[in-house]
Amino acid sequence: MALSVSSIATLTLTRFSSSYFNRISKRFSSRAPTNTHNRPQMSFSSSSPTEPKQSEKISAPYGSWKSQITADVVSGASKRLGGIAVDSLGRLIWLESRPSESGRAVLVREPDRPEGESVDITPKDYAVRTLAQEYGGGAFSVSGDTLIFSNYKDQRLYKQSLSSNDSSPVPLTPDYGGPVVSYADGVFDARLNRFVTVQEDRRQSSTNSTTTIVTVGLDGKNIREPEVLVGGTDFYAFPRLDPKGERLAWIEWCHPNMPWDQAQLWVGYISDSGEVHKRICVAGSDPTIKESPIEPKWSSKGELYFITDRKSGYWNLYKWVESDNEVISVYSLDAEFSKPLWVFGINSYEFIQSHEQKNVIACSYRQNGRSYLGILDDAQGSLSLLNIPFTDIDNITLGINCLYVEGASEVDPLSVAKVTLDEDKSKAVDFKIIWSSSPDCLKYKSYFSLPELIEFPTEVPGQTAFAYFYPPSNPNYQATHDEKPPMLLKSHGGPTAESRGILNLSVQYWTSRGWAYVDVNYGGSTGYGREYRERLLKKWGIVDVDDCCSCAKYLVGSGKADGERLCITGGSAGGYTTLAALAFRDTFKAGASLYGVADLNMLRAETHKFESHYIDNLVGSEKDYYDRSPINFADKFSCPIILFQGLEDKVVPPDQARKIYKALKEKGLPVALVEYEGEQHGFRKAENIKFTLEQQMVFFARLVGRFKVADEINPIKIDNFD
Repeated sequence: MALSVSSIATLTLTRFSSSYFNRISKRFSSRAPTNTHNRPQMSFSSSSPTEPKQSEKISAPYGSWKSQITADVVSGASKRLGGIAVDSLGRLIWLESRPSESGRAVLVREPDRPEGESVDITPKDYAVRTLAQEYGGGAFSVSGDTLIFSNYKDQRLYKQSLSSNDSSPVPLTPDYGGPVVSYADGVFDARLNRFVTVQEDRRQSSTNSTTTIVTVGLDGKNIREPEVLVGGTDFYAFPRLDPKGERLAWIEWCHPNMPWDQAQLWVGYISDSGEVHKRICVAGSDPTIKESPIEPKWSSKGELYFITDRKSGYWNLYKWVESDNEVISVYSLDAEFSKPLWVFGINSYEFIQSHEQKNVIACSYRQNGRSYLGILDDAQGSLSLLNIPFTDIDNITLGINCLYVEGASEVDPLSVAKVTLDEDKSKAVDFKIIWSSSPDCLKYKSYFSLPELIEFPTEVPGQTAFAYFYPPSNPNYQATHDEKPPMLLKSHGGPTAESRGILNLSVQYWTSRGWAYVDVNYGGSTGYGREYRERLLKKWGIVDVDDCCSCAKYLVGSGKADGERLCITGGSAGGYTTLAALAFRDTFKAGASLYGVADLNMLRAETHKFESHYIDNLVGSEKDYYDRSPINFADKFSCPIILFQGLEDKVVPPDQARKIYKALKEKGLPVALVEYEGEQHGFRKAENIKFTLEQQMVFFARLVGRFKVADEINPIKIDNFD
């Protein structure tokens, strides 16, 4: 449910005359095709005036403003980053997902010369993506001139040479006749010429797969079944070899825990024949210490570092003293130096070489809704911050005399920057964007609404929660007298995830048209420590819903939004919060659920192994499962809802959306369902990203907005309304 990656009182719907809205003449199909030529060709627009000069401003109702940040711009700027690496020559390699190619993920190498062009490494017939644990991540690894990657279509591992542009990938793992065995988070074992990786085997069961750490031979001549190196536990991640290839560290955890609830860090000693012959549990075995270790990494001197949240409840850096089998703190701070393991391949810190040959660590941490990049001197226990434009950082990769940082800010979209350090490795002397998810976005800078981090009171006396608020912003328009803007509240997925205050053109799509927008980090979100994260245990569908409603009411009370035009949206777990808020509260007047959960029992029965016990910790008793499932209380819904669903979704299967759609249609509420062929959990195709955004906009405008949208949008039919 991580992607984001989302009432009891009576609502009187405002119906508009046919002269105000174009009526829909064709029946709405519950399976809306992705081909726009097959969609109903009706228009829904206003005769908006030509955009004025910058010195003028038009007074127009909120929501009706015309913006250059169109749905086409948003969908075209929706590239995703799937990881970065550096080859033997120090050139950056990144994995980008392209909506214009139906979400195909391609490895790209930076140009050899500054004036050159980047080069696609992945051949046309391949796509780099793993389906391990459904959310994937860690789909490729680079060592010198050798690349190992997971191919999306068959999920096999392939080896490819980076020294030749016409090198064809060579398969390393068997062909099982379909994508039933996946690999992720692998590392090279130079000592034994093999690849050590996490394997998820779904041949026996798609919902109860077997996860192990395996080895794959690299000679490429004889394809053999991977050999199991470590097995017997439900889940594994972060297999990491020491510099000599003699010790392997890894993270493991068991049901019903998620990796951020309780996990263990192990070290195994590897024999000359390549087997693990001795094991030591480094962290997580003491029942008196509640912790979730993550990101083990060996220094060049063979010392094991890792991140865990023991004692303080914050993910901080620690080190293992092997001689005493003791764990010691490297640096303590009430901040998060890592994040929940939703995807493989997280890399929050790197060892960098210094003249004194001491351990100097480049690391990032998150505190009070902002990220920081710092240099940690292990010997002195000191941390100095680097001054860079990014206020949000995901991963760090070590380059030659530099760092490559995945990050963003309130005016920078998701990007990769090259950060050059001084000789002392204590200051950043240069900062250069190498890759951007939206390289042309600065042309729309005059439209940008900058986020305001707000802290608002919750239903629990004395307790607060957090959100990012974006006010309406358009250089060409101003509101009509005394009008408050409609507001869209987003509930993020996970629910163990975090909203970030960074430039996102899908947010700017709303604010530049005159909407207020708020992105809520309800109790249960990450980024604020274990105690904040555990507010949601046994209370999913209560705390998250209450916090979203409290945030909306707080902003209405502050005069920043119109209380009669509050809408809510969310994907996956955020879709569940959306549906629960609409069923069990009366705060919002309409909602949009993207691949959201309607039936908790159905989710528990049908979802994949990784999350199959997740909601047991979030919900509780059988009665709670029933009482918190919106589908069981269709009579409590009283406002319009639009649903979007991928038909290949294995995390939240399509029956969830169909079930809630049918119930609301029979109740007589305005409702619409859009289903996408070929989409999984989260939409990757540009045309579907665009369609979803536009249909939310026109749906809310027609039913609660009291304005005409400025864009040419062909609205789908709304049952019980059209």
